Amino acid sequence: MQTDTHDVVIVGLGPAAYSAALYSARFMLKTLVVGENMGGQLAEAGEVDDYPGLIGVQAQQMIEAFNEHVKKYSVPIVLDRVESIKKEDGEFLLNTQGGSEFRARAVILAVGVERRRLNVPGELELLGKGVSYCSVCDAPLFKGKRVVVIGGGDSALEGAEILSRYASKVYLVHRRNEFRAQPIYVESVKKKTNVEFVLNSVVKKIEGEKTVNGVVVEERERNAQRKLEVQGVFIEIGFEPPKEFAKKVGVETDPNGYIKVDEWMRTSVKGVFAAGDCTSVWLGFRQVVTAVAQGAVAAHSAFKYVIENKKSLSA
Repeated sequence: MQTDTHDVVIVGLGPAAYSAALYSARFMLKTLVVGENMGGQLAEAGEVDDYPGLIGVQAQQMIEAFNEHVKKYSVPIVLDRVESIKKEDGEFLLNTQGGSEFRARAVILAVGVERRRLNVPGELELLGKGVSYCSVCDAPLFKGKRVVVIGGGDSALEGAEILSRYASKVYLVHRRNEFRAQPIYVESVKKKTNVEFVLNSVVKKIEGEKTVNGVVVEERERNAQRKLEVQGVFIEIGFEPPKEFAKKVGVETDPNGYIKVDEWMRTSVKGVFAAGDCTSVWLGFRQVVTAVAQGAVAAHSAFKYVIENKKSLSA
């Protein structure tokens, strides 16, 4: 059991968490990071070419750089899963899956989201080798190539529109005949001469050895399969926000389950802040650079909260 009180405990281990840890440490706060997977969703990416100053860096290199930067400030990182957070005597008590207990004056939630997966053969095996979950992030890497986008919501249509500017051919595969996306997105994509709609169809398999070379699609109406010769697969079927975790902590969420924050990353619970993909701000535009920005702001707000509380206790 660990009962020493930290000024800030950051829950999560993605870009927002690393940024929050860096800024908290620079604010001279006693800081701890508790998270399950180093890098969070960034660990699933291949090349990252949209972070200023880092040209064509591999995601794993970026994660290692984040980790080393935080280590410079001697911030301890615990690989564990936080199961509960309760307020007790003006402090927060965090309990983990591994049986550890931590106390904090303030908490920053940077727990991210879970991407919905197709759960088909080849998806995980070729992740970062042609399979991507972010069209906005990776579209420029597929210039002149053939790609497929899977989904029927706003993110899928927006992804197809962006990819049409780079790829030679874009297949848009959707399991229904109608899209859930806003009509303006659908009409915009329909005008693209290099986009082909493959409707009422589902992906059965992603093929390739070292990289993607095709996707097997089942057309429901004809009960037949066809192979699309592509080098990229963009899965845009949505996210699962941390609804249950937010409920345990007691923070307010929006109708979709994302943690509601204000412009200073403050949640509905005093002393609890949130940053990154788990928050309700900037929905539809999830980037490393936006996550680290929110992490920095959350750390600044936590700093102000901790300092003000210390002053009131000593008064």
